[in-house]
Amino acid sequence: MKNGDAFDPDCPTRLVLDRIGDKWSVLVVLSLREGPKRFTELRDMIGGVTPKVLTQTLRAMAADGLVTRKVFAEVPPRVEYTLTPLGHSLQEPIQAITDWAEQYVQDVMAARAVGDGRA
Repeated sequence: MKNGDAFDPDCPTRLVLDRIGDKWSVLVVLSLREGPKRFTELRDMIGGVTPKVLTQTLRAMAADGLVTRKVFAEVPPRVEYTLTPLGHSLQEPIQAITDWAEQYVQDVMAARAVGDGRA
């Protein structure tokens, strides 16, 4: 199987980068790294995401093979989301980027303030 080329404008690699570069997808991967979560658990862990956007993100991630959605036949129905093996493979690179962002957030914000003329 041939690898993609992110610099080729016609390569679907760009679609993959869009998915894993989306902040909500990143936060879903980080939230599910410890195991399955229900929708409300994910929403509460992530914070700031609307139910509509979280639903759209989870559907897109499921379509991309990154998460699975399991419905339990209970009353009321219970639904859990879990990372697939493909989704688990994203944990290390996403954690590295998250660690970098948390370490350098103040530097980035200071540079942004200078660029905006606020510093």
